[in-house]
Formats: sequence, structure tokens, C-alpha cells
Amino acid sequence: MATGKDRQKQLARDHYQRQTQARLERQRKARRTAVIGTSTAVVVVVGAVVGAVAFMGRGDNATATAKPSAAAEEPKPYDPSTGTCSYVASKPGEQVKNVGMPAEKVSTAPAIMTIKTNYGDIVANLDAVNAPCTVNSFKFLASKDYFDDTRCHRMGTDFPILQCGDPLAKADGKNPTDGQGGPGYRFVDENLAGAKYNRGVLAMANSGPGTNGSQFFIVYGDTGLSPDYTPFGTVTKGLEILDRVAKRGVIPGGLNDGTGAPKRPVEIKDVTITSKS
Repeated sequence: MATGKDRQKQLARDHYQRQTQARLERQRKARRTAVIGTSTAVVVVVGAVVGAVAFMGRGDNATATAKPSAAAEEPKPYDPSTGTCSYVASKPGEQVKNVGMPAEKVSTAPAIMTIKTNYGDIVANLDAVNAPCTVNSFKFLASKDYFDDTRCHRMGTDFPILQCGDPLAKADGKNPTDGQGGPGYRFVDENLAGAKYNRGVLAMANSGPGTNGSQFFIVYGDTGLSPDYTPFGTVTKGLEILDRVAKRGVIPGGLNDGTGAPKRPVEIKDVTITSKS
């Protein structure tokens, strides 16, 4: 027999999926926003997507805004014949911390990522064979100190995830743009066939197909999410940090889905990625 807690978890999962669809619809409406003109000036109204979204958003420290393009280019998957991945500009209306774009040439060699936090290190084995574009992006961002001195802005207790990677997030439960930050580029989904999001899985946050940027989440329980988020690694050390933080609870984010900013802020001090020996 399903318990009340089981029901709450299911509602949280359903809410995340609905949020993804709602964000895509808001983006479509934003792109249809009219040009308003007067006899003396023409004002272009660009719709900004504001509010929490299912596992994603965009934003920045230096705060630049991604400019709309006439025809959005779509990223291409890893090409094993050339050993390359495709990265393209973010979609219109997104704020970015622009540190450039990763090189298209990638390595599929296994790697280890160490996330230094204010509570200790979280270490993960990265799966560059099955998620080469994702791992290559993380190597690039880490080399640019992109994640340094950022906060993980979203956590669930009954829905056990910790979401990080928004360079603008204040993670105080008050900033409406938390979850909107990104690097100004996006890339394809990878490694989705049979994907499971159980304890220890490291996966990409997104706002729909082909919208991966810099935000990611760590699973510290069993979520039952559908296979829509690129799994690119497995945590081997540091999950107890998430367990301790989760026990203190979250600041409700107004979404009524059981997630919010952690009451004990999780700060990323540095991210390093090294080859696995």
C-alpha cells in the first residue's frame, strides 16, 4: 500500500516534469513577443523567463544576456569518426556567464571530478565514454574557474537531489532568478537509454532536449525520474555531506514540490578534473 510519503515523492516527480513543459511553452511565447513602436522610438520587448524551472535555467556573474538569433542552431551529438562534439549558443532570453566555448575535439578517457565545498570534498568518476560532450564541457568550465565560489541553489528532502552550477544563484530562498544561470552555450543530451537516477548519480539539469549548460544535480536517494537528464558520472565520496545538509531541511521555494534552497548553504569553492589512472 502506498504511503503518504510515497505519494509526496510521486507528486514531486510529476511537478518536475510539468515544469519542464511549462518552461518550453514560456520560451515559445517569449520568442513571439511583439515589437512595440512609436513615432520617436521602437522598443523591442524580449520576454524573459523568470522563476524556478525543472532542473534548469540560465544567468551570470558578469551578467551578459544572450542575444536572439534569426534561426537557432541545434547542437550535434558526438561524432566518433572525428572525435568531436558540437556546442551552440544558448537560446534567446537567457543570461549567461560567458567564459567562451569548449573545444570541439574531445577525449573519451575516464576522468575524476573533485568538487571542493565548504563541508568537504565530493568526488565523482566521470563517464566520458557515454557522455563525452558533457564531460568535455565540465573540463572546460572547471579550467575557467567557472564554478568557483558558487552556491547550490536547490535541494529536495523527500525528493533527494542537490542542484548546483548556476553561477548567479544566491541560494537564500529569496532570489527569483536562482536556477537561471548558464555558460552561454548548450549541447546535446547523452547516455539516456536506460538511465536511472539512484543514489550517487551525477546528472545534467535541463529545460528540455538539447538545453544542457552548466547546471547539474547529485542524487543522494532514489528519485524515479524519467530518463530525460544526462547521467555523466557517479559519486564515490562525499554523499554523507548531502545527507547531513538534507537533515537541516530546505527553505521552501514557493513551488510546493518539496524543494528549495538548503538551510545549510552548500558553497562550491573549486572544481578540478583529472585523468583517471
